[in-house]
Amino acid sequence: MGRLLTVDNVNVYYGSIHAVKNISFNVDEGEIVTLIGANGAGKSTTLNTISGLLRSKTGDITFNGESLSKTPVHKIVEKGLVMVPEGRRIFLHLTVEENLEMGAYSRPASEIKNSMEEVYELFPRMKERRQQIGGTLSGGEQQMLAMGRAIMAKPRLIMLDEPSMGLAPLLVDHIFRIIGDMHKRGATILLVEQNAQAALEIADRAYVLETGRIVKTGTGASLMSDPMIKIAYLGA
Repeated sequence: MGRLLTVDNVNVYYGSIHAVKNISFNVDEGEIVTLIGANGAGKSTTLNTISGLLRSKTGDITFNGESLSKTPVHKIVEKGLVMVPEGRRIFLHLTVEENLEMGAYSRPASEIKNSMEEVYELFPRMKERRQQIGGTLSGGEQQMLAMGRAIMAKPRLIMLDEPSMGLAPLLVDHIFRIIGDMHKRGATILLVEQNAQAALEIADRAYVLETGRIVKTGTGASLMSDPMIKIAYLGA
């Protein structure tokens, strides 16, 4: 199992606000790694920096052995690093199928059909609604579509930013089962999630962020039994 992503000494600012402070962590191929923490801890900022939407003042981010520090966002996607953003951000006026096709923009047309079938196998509801306009889907269905669109890019690493946000508890369970299915099919996943319980249950490893810093790390199981984590994030 090789090292796929390395984040080394990353510092990110919004003007004078120091949002991410000296963060370093890694993701190995085949893992689910999660970042947990309260609102404003720097989780989404970290993902946006990895994906090239923001830039670090220091350090480096390497993916599959290559530095991403000067790589444009669309080239990062072409290298196989894809993010499902917070709030889904599907194309509301396109059909389900058109949204999925947009995810495969960087791939040869000959490969799209097989990827579409893979998505429909993981998300049968998307197949049923393939001609439906994206904006008319429920929140849970839009999340499935956003995840399916990411799969269409055939990524080496999928980053999921708050996939359970705004969803009813039953739908949250369903989304996390799908994340587990994606992992069983070989996906490497970096997950940002406020639902610490659900995230730690499926994570191989986890990092806890507080006010822009990593304050604790361990396996998902070890952090679930950690007294500090129980009190702060698991309501125990």
